[in-house]
Amino acid sequence: MMFSSKACRSVLFLLSLSLGGASVSDAKRPKVELLSAGNYVILTKSGISTVPTSAITGNIAVSPIAGEAMTGFSTTLDAGGQFSTSSQLTGQAFAANYAIPTPASLTTAVSAMEAAYTNAAGRLNSDAARTNMNSGTLGGNFGGAAAPLTPGVYTFGSGVHIADTIYFQGTGPGQGQGDTDVFIIQSTGVLSQAANTRVELTGGALAKNIFWQIAGNVAVGAGAHLKGILLVKTDVLFTTGSSLNGRVLAQTACNLQMATITEPSE
Repeated sequence: MMFSSKACRSVLFLLSLSLGGASVSDAKRPKVELLSAGNYVILTKSGISTVPTSAITGNIAVSPIAGEAMTGFSTTLDAGGQFSTSSQLTGQAFAANYAIPTPASLTTAVSAMEAAYTNAAGRLNSDAARTNMNSGTLGGNFGGAAAPLTPGVYTFGSGVHIADTIYFQGTGPGQGQGDTDVFIIQSTGVLSQAANTRVELTGGALAKNIFWQIAGNVAVGAGAHLKGILLVKTDVLFTTGSSLNGRVLAQTACNLQMATITEPSE
């Protein structure tokens, strides 16, 4: 059966409407694969620190640095020496100097973390409206409740600042709709989030499909709540009372000040 070009355009238009105005290509981009890096809620190369008491749900790890770089946790090594535990951790802690097979597993995970960062950084953005949006300041008319961020790639040639609560809007609550939408925020600078602001999800969007690719550092203000996968070239700081539903995959360190970090639902 043959369709005219006019009919094809009509079908595409209707598909666009069903996706809440987002294009099919934007809404259904492939997610950034984390591979074994996704086994950890926090994975860093040079250390994880906590000012007690933080609450972490999921596994944490450091590599190639040794376990001594996980500070403030008062960890207890298990009998086999492959992992440690902490009262601040619902999960296990791993380090490069723990017993085999932990070192090799962490080497693989760190490589996966680096590959995920490179993958996210290389995603193409062909939409000028999503390039340097509002000079990097999000909130209100740029990501606020009345102007949510829709699926696709957002590119910033400088830092990104979340100045007010922002919303990621998926294409619907049904299976195969918002739960498969992918959002990628690329920044050659830093990511900062103002105190007591939040990242909220609507339209079936999921935290596991939001990727923050940040070349600089990340600082989350006191009482703020962030969602998504942090793919960070340098370090991450969660200040007093801040929280994350997502993962911290940082190529230097992660510092927590009485923070709550929870891995996203799969």
